[in-house]
Amino acid sequence: MAKHHVTTTVNGDSVEYLCESEQTLLDCLRDELELTGVKEGCSSGDCGACSVLLDGRLVCSCLVLGVEAEGRSIDTVEGMAQGEELHPLQRKFLEHAALQCGICTPGVLVAAKALLAKNPDPTETQVRYWLAGNLCRCTGYDKIVRAVMDAASEMRGA
Repeated sequence: MAKHHVTTTVNGDSVEYLCESEQTLLDCLRDELELTGVKEGCSSGDCGACSVLLDGRLVCSCLVLGVEAEGRSIDTVEGMAQGEELHPLQRKFLEHAALQCGICTPGVLVAAKALLAKNPDPTETQVRYWLAGNLCRCTGYDKIVRAVMDAASEMRGA
């Protein structure tokens, strides 16, 4: 089977990889580019563990083919921190103990970042609605919502 050469931008860096026609973006990120922060949960777009931004739009990378990333921009959880300095969302997740097993955490962080880019002052209801596509079996969501609200407040300078 012929492999496809894909040139794309991941977390601001130009990258290239080879993939097969049926290989998902999730598999390309994990297996070809070794970005293992993107997690595989359900492989059907139901859990949000594999959430990434594709050209600024929140998507489940298990539902996108790797070849579809050609010429596009991808942002993953690995691109959130600036060197050793954690993104405010990452810091607040730690402060609020908003993670346990960690499978959902990267996808939730990417989704929350997308929310705050669109709406820097969301209500609790808006946070819960936005994160509804990210399933967590450990935390019960309350700590996650509190962490996102606290990060939003800090990022606004409130």
